[in-house]
Amino acid sequence: MTTVQTVKTYYSLTKPGVLYGNALTAAAGFLLASRGSIDFWLFVALCLGTTFVIASACVLNNYLDQDIDSKMARTKKRALVQGDVAGWKAVVFSVVLAIAGFGILLTWTNPLVVAIGAIGFVDYVVLYGMLSKRLSIHGTLVGSISGAVPILAGYCAVTGVLDAGALLVFLILFLWQMPEFYSIAIYRRKEYAAAGIPVMSVVKGVKSTKRQIAVYTLAFVISTLALTYYGYTGVSYFVVMAATGLYWLWLGIKGLHVRNDEAWAKKMFRFSLIILLVFCFMISVDAWLP
Repeated sequence: MTTVQTVKTYYSLTKPGVLYGNALTAAAGFLLASRGSIDFWLFVALCLGTTFVIASACVLNNYLDQDIDSKMARTKKRALVQGDVAGWKAVVFSVVLAIAGFGILLTWTNPLVVAIGAIGFVDYVVLYGMLSKRLSIHGTLVGSISGAVPILAGYCAVTGVLDAGALLVFLILFLWQMPEFYSIAIYRRKEYAAAGIPVMSVVKGVKSTKRQIAVYTLAFVISTLALTYYGYTGVSYFVVMAATGLYWLWLGIKGLHVRNDEAWAKKMFRFSLIILLVFCFMISVDAWLP
């Protein structure tokens, strides 16, 4: 491979979609906690350190998931499965990223952020990737902890404490992931079954999964509005999140009665990405809005 191809291949190991989505939530959590008074260099350190740590976890997860990835259509072309990168090189790459990421966080943020990052790393790689994802129907719950860690780390980089606001943003991201992933589990149900992954749709069926989606979507909407109730966000945020949240909830409830489950699940998933972007944007700019 050429140098450019090599860089692209190693870059793909970091799961860019997952990487930047999580980095976005970390930045949003930071901006919410800053309340309009932004420490630029702390923000840069938080974003760089968090991105490297998440990238490290994603590379290591890629290495550990080769057996599963080879059985699923959406993952069977990943670099490690195709043999484009040797396994040991991927592990070394992951270690380098982890050292860089935790080094930045330890040097320029605070011990709480480092601890939160370490918890997220262990949860994603070990508790989720190595254990619960393969063994339990509750793997999504376990994995959602790591998915909610970046926004918590961003918030705590500013405050240095675990206050009610920190717990709320963590809860919001935790709850958001359930309908998001369960939607994927419905329209990719056959792939998960073929790979032997005990996701909700495979073990309990699609109807049960749709009920879970509706419940978690409702809980997500309530938790987003609680930020305003407890004084962390203003009226503009409340109005926008109420409107988008109620639409997502309506879509989730509508799914209980649709016949084309896969088409509905894809709509539910696509809107989950939209509402995440809306949420991150609104908490990022809330300090400058009514």
